[in-house]
Amino acid sequence: MSKDSSRAPGRPRRLRAALALTAAGLMAAAGAVVLPGNASAAETTLGAAAAQSGRYFGTAVAVNRLNDSAYTNILNREFNQVTAENEMKIDALQPQQGQFNWGNGDRLVQHARSRNMQVRGHTLAWHSQQPDWMRNMSGQQLRNAMLNHVTQVATHYRGQIAWWDVVNEAFEDGSSGARRNSNLERTGSDWIEAAFRAARTADPNAQLCYNDYNIDNWNDAKTQAVYRMVRDFKQRGVPIDCVGLQSHFTGGSNYPSNYRTTLSSFAALGVDVHITELDIRNAPSDAYRNTVNDCLAVPRCKGITVWGIRDSDSWRSNESPLLFDGGGNKKAAYNAVLNALNSAAPGGGDPTTPPPGTTPPPGTTPPPTNPGGCTATISPGQVWGDRYNTSVNVSGANTWSVVVNITPPQRISATWSGNPTWDGSGNVMTMRSNGSGNTFGFTTMMNGNSGARPQIVSCTAG
Repeated sequence: MSKDSSRAPGRPRRLRAALALTAAGLMAAAGAVVLPGNASAAETTLGAAAAQSGRYFGTAVAVNRLNDSAYTNILNREFNQVTAENEMKIDALQPQQGQFNWGNGDRLVQHARSRNMQVRGHTLAWHSQQPDWMRNMSGQQLRNAMLNHVTQVATHYRGQIAWWDVVNEAFEDGSSGARRNSNLERTGSDWIEAAFRAARTADPNAQLCYNDYNIDNWNDAKTQAVYRMVRDFKQRGVPIDCVGLQSHFTGGSNYPSNYRTTLSSFAALGVDVHITELDIRNAPSDAYRNTVNDCLAVPRCKGITVWGIRDSDSWRSNESPLLFDGGGNKKAAYNAVLNALNSAAPGGGDPTTPPPGTTPPPGTTPPPTNPGGCTATISPGQVWGDRYNTSVNVSGANTWSVVVNITPPQRISATWSGNPTWDGSGNVMTMRSNGSGNTFGFTTMMNGNSGARPQIVSCTAG
C-alpha cells in the first residue's frame, strides 16, 4: 500500500499478458488487411477475462509470500500483472547510500516474467519509506540523491518494467490543492518533472506514471490539482504517460458516483489511466462491479490492480477488502468482477469524451471533445502472439487526417482504408482519408512490447 504510514498506524511497510488468441489468420491482399471477428468466450480467471478487452487485472505481491503455495497458486492462476508491495520502494532497494539490494525486486520480476505477467515498478520517488540516510539530507544534496536513485533503479530494470510509478503521493489532502510539504518538495518545485525526465532517459520504453490516493472524486481539490499538473506536463512535453488512482475505498473516500468522470477526464489529457491499488471495505459486490465497469467504459483505462490477494494479505485485513477471503476462497465480489470483465466488448467508448451529464467544477477547463472538427475512436481488433490489429472510426467529417502515436519498439506493418505517412522517428503516423469511408485500420508488430497500445493524438477535418 502506498499510503503514508502516518495515516495508517500499524500497517505493514510496504502480461501474464493473457491474450485472447484466436485461430484466425492475417490476410493481406493489395495492401489491405481484413479484420477478423472479435467474438470471445467467457474466461474463468480475472487476468484472462481482462485481456479480452486489451487490459490487465493484477495484484500487489509480497515476495516473502511466494513461498506460500496457496498464495502463489492464486497469483499464478488469476492475475496477469503484478506490483511490488514494498520490494521496489526506496528503503528496500537502497538501504545504504550507493549500496543497492536488488534481491527481492529481482525475484519478483523473474517470477512475473517467467509467467508472462507484466510488472509495475513502485515507486521511484516518494516522500515516505525513505532510508535514514536520505531523510537526513536536504536541498541539492537530496535532489541529486533522488535523481541518482531514479536513474540507477530504472536502468537496472530497463526493459523489464511495463509501467513505473515515477512519483508517488506528492499532493496534500484537503481543500488546498497544494503540493505536499515534503523534503523532496523543498528541493525545488520542479522535482517531479525532473524525476520524470530522469526516468525517461534511464528507461525510454517504460510507461511513466504519477500515482496518488484520494484523487477518485472529480470534484475534490486534490483531484483537480493533479489534473492541472498532468495537463501542464502534457502541454510542455514533460514525459508522462499515465496516471494511477490508488482507489482505496473506505471511510471518507468511498467509491464516488463521478469516478468514471475522473477516469475519462484524465484520459482526455492524452494519458492512460490505471486503477493501481484497489481495495474496498467489506468487498461489496456493487462497488467492485461499478469500479470495473467504469474502467471498461474508458478505453484509456488500461487495467486494475487489487492491493493484495487474500484478506489475510491485506494491509486492511480487519476490513476484509479483497476478492478472496483468508482461506483463498472466492467471494461474491470476485464473481461480480469476473462477470463484468467478461461482459466487456473489445475496445470501448470515445477516449476523449467524458460521460454525458458530467460538468467539471469551476476553475477547470476540460479538453475539447472535438478539437479538430472530428473525433477518432480506437477499437482494438484481433491479437496474435507477435502482432495485433487496430481499427479507428472517424466521426464529424468526411475528409480528415488522424495522427496516431505508436510506442517503440512497436512498429506498424500494414494499413488499410487510408493514406498513411510517418514522421522521421517512425513512431507517429498520420492517416488521411482516401474516399473509402470513415474507418481505417492497421497492424502493429509488438517487437517484444506487448503492453503498449496505439494512442490517438489528434483528428483534423479537411
